[in-house]
Amino acid sequence: MGKPVFRRKIYSEILEWKENRSDKYALLIKGARRVGKSTIAEEFAKKEFKSYIMIDFAHTSKAIKDLFDDTYDLDFFFLQLQQLTGTRLFEKESVIIFDEVQLLPKARQAIKYLVADGRYKYIETGSLISIRKNTKDILIPSEEHKISMYPMDFEEFLWAIGDEVSIGTIKMLMEKKRPAGNSVHRSLMRTFRLYMLIGGMPQAIETYLEQNNLQAVDEIKRDIVDLYEEDFTKISPSGLAGDIYDAIPSNLSGNASRYVLSSAREGTRSGQVRDLLPDMLSSYTVNIAYHANNPGVGMALEKDAGRYKLFTSDVGLFVTLAFRDKNYTENTIYNKLLSDKLEANLGYVYENVVAQMLVAKGNNLFYYTMESDSSNHLNEIDFLTSVGNKICPIEVKSGNYRVHKSLDVFCDKFRSRICEKYVVHTKDYKRENGISYIPVYMVPFYKRL
Repeated sequence: MGKPVFRRKIYSEILEWKENRSDKYALLIKGARRVGKSTIAEEFAKKEFKSYIMIDFAHTSKAIKDLFDDTYDLDFFFLQLQQLTGTRLFEKESVIIFDEVQLLPKARQAIKYLVADGRYKYIETGSLISIRKNTKDILIPSEEHKISMYPMDFEEFLWAIGDEVSIGTIKMLMEKKRPAGNSVHRSLMRTFRLYMLIGGMPQAIETYLEQNNLQAVDEIKRDIVDLYEEDFTKISPSGLAGDIYDAIPSNLSGNASRYVLSSAREGTRSGQVRDLLPDMLSSYTVNIAYHANNPGVGMALEKDAGRYKLFTSDVGLFVTLAFRDKNYTENTIYNKLLSDKLEANLGYVYENVVAQMLVAKGNNLFYYTMESDSSNHLNEIDFLTSVGNKICPIEVKSGNYRVHKSLDVFCDKFRSRICEKYVVHTKDYKRENGISYIPVYMVPFYKRL
């Protein structure tokens, strides 16, 4: 019995490419390692084409790699490819998948000529796709339609575990703008906390479904973190990129108004990190929130490139990374999260998952800080999104949601710019004094977030 193929939202995006763009563009699916790119590409090929060839450049033969040394005679190229793979190709009805295409730059460069030839369709998958050493000697094809793939979100997680009820319940509650009630809310939060512990990496979810054992899940996640850090050495042989990644939980737990470079490595200069960040972001292993110097609809134009916060791209990996120094048996966060006994000082787990969910919905992340009149602490808005010509401030609360001084101060200061005000928290839905208090499990479904 083969491994399960989970239902993914990106399938509809791939279908849109096939129907409307595939004559002129190859599809490039970008995303982190182990996020499910290869699986969804092959599943799509099986369902939507008469035949397909999948070339995994991490494991394919030298003979197939050598084909890309000369793609001048495409008739001969396709003849050899079919012979070596034992798969017949049909004009207009077959797709060729270049898996981990960044490992053979010549194959990516050939896309220009293969697409122009027009006989077949092409899907590429890639991780760490922008590393300079993988592209510096080739002409990057303009004939690529790029889409991003993220870890499985909460809705996809519910599909995977066979929960056919919760999605409809959440959507109905949102439409009617009413609370779930104690019992239903507790049930939904329990499921969401399970999602936070497991995360959205397909292998972790698969392990949970097979073994119903969070220790086994944690071991899988540790393997993925190790894999990412091996990849980081390709960006940063000194290990600095890995140190930056490792320090993300401690940065968020410290409530600093920006990523503190010294937490990654003493003596680190901003210029060193600035050179690494583009490649780290291209690896899809981290999400970034920039400080919006002038919060408005043009926040990208007003962002402070030297003032930012980093999050891991997957909350399950975040949990593992935060407590990596402990054995599973000593790792109390699993029990605490499952039993809803997470201390306030671990609330940064919720901040990371909200960041992840906002990115999956297509948002760029911004935050804002203001000087406080009454203390040395800054007032901070965790996230800002835009709707039309207005902005929506979002404050994330894992503890006392009734106290939100930062949100109040911000809304007084920028009253004319605000569309909706949100507190994302662990309690039930309510709307009070112009603020929508959204339970965290609603975020993926909330249209204005």
